[in-house]
Amino acid sequence: MCEKIDVRAGSWQRNVQAVLALMCLLFVTSCATHQEYQPAPAIALPAPAPALAAPRHTSAGVSGTARASFQGAEEAGRITASGERFDPHALTAASKTLPIGSRVVVTNPATGKSVTVRINDRGPYVRGRDLDLSKRAAEEIGITKKGVARVKVERVDSKPAMKESTKSTSESASASTP
Repeated sequence: MCEKIDVRAGSWQRNVQAVLALMCLLFVTSCATHQEYQPAPAIALPAPAPALAAPRHTSAGVSGTARASFQGAEEAGRITASGERFDPHALTAASKTLPIGSRVVVTNPATGKSVTVRINDRGPYVRGRDLDLSKRAAEEIGITKKGVARVKVERVDSKPAMKESTKSTSESASASTP
């Protein structure tokens, strides 16, 4: 009456126990390793270019000189910073610093021609340029052949343009008041 002992059943249990012990040991040692914090290397940012050279305050607003370029038809339809679509046939411009909605007179000293434009976008994002005119505005002062020119800029209206929804609300409110 001898009982048979299943040696295999005991050995597979021991193998599972050994594998579990090894996994626990690996888990504990992986959590225990110390990694030193290494900060990201510092990146030197370029200095921003001045928006308007030599601004001076006059009774009409701010004036100075700037390097102007123009946006062509390939940008047509793009949403501007003011929320409207860019129209190369409108008298508009992009400036990094002038308020959206303000009006400026841009004069080309080489031709003596000037045009009044409305700031409706931000830019240009090219070093050394301060103003991006619409193609029509650039044609009116004669800078389309050169592409970039030094111009005189004078702000004549610094009030941001009212949106249509605001206008209609204020107009209806004033119309209902006696």
